[in-house]
Amino acid sequence: MTNKNQIKNNHEKYMQQRDQEEQKVTEAVHKLVLQIDKDPDNYLHYYELATLLLDLKNYEQAEELLLKALGLFGNQDKLVHDKLVYGLGNVYYAADEYDKAIAQFQLINDENLKTDAFMMIAQSYMAKGDSNRALVFALYVQGKRPKDIETNLLVADNLLASGNFSQAGNFYDQVISVDKTNGMANFNRGLVAMVNGEPYNHYFEIAKQSDPQYFKNSQQKLADIETFIKTNEHKDN
Repeated sequence: MTNKNQIKNNHEKYMQQRDQEEQKVTEAVHKLVLQIDKDPDNYLHYYELATLLLDLKNYEQAEELLLKALGLFGNQDKLVHDKLVYGLGNVYYAADEYDKAIAQFQLINDENLKTDAFMMIAQSYMAKGDSNRALVFALYVQGKRPKDIETNLLVADNLLASGNFSQAGNFYDQVISVDKTNGMANFNRGLVAMVNGEPYNHYFEIAKQSDPQYFKNSQQKLADIETFIKTNEHKDN
């Protein structure tokens, strides 16, 4: 009886929290719509509303809003144009329309946004399974942000996907030097160590403790590397 009451209370608490969150989102959308009506010449209101719609996975309305904003403001200021285009690229990326996303990101000329755009292009190509092209753009970003964890992970992951294990290991090491308990970097560094015949268990132990979900989800990669090693050993024999 106690367990049933506890389950009921937990469910009611969850539903209450969900309703409160939905109410906050509804109020935020309403507020931004009012701001657009009150100040229709401010492109930021359109951008912020589109970002909120993107968070809600309402890709179609976010796309429509950004296209409308580009029609209104796109020819007035180059930075405004690039920011709206960047937002549109993010919408397509989130909707898994990677070719459309790449086409938008490639239109950006502003130097600061261009680095972010190239990062998104690299992620788009990686999502398409084109690790070679992804690597080209990721390396450009890495040159601009040599110590950025996300960038170095992206470079390393694409090198790993391309079979460049030693180079991948160097970039994972750069991540680990900044973030010693990074689960993703440690797990994949362990894979590289396996291939290179280095000690690897400590990498997997850190990954398992730091990011158990990633460790669990990456077991297929581990199995693939083990198969790769066995195949090469068989060839050598």
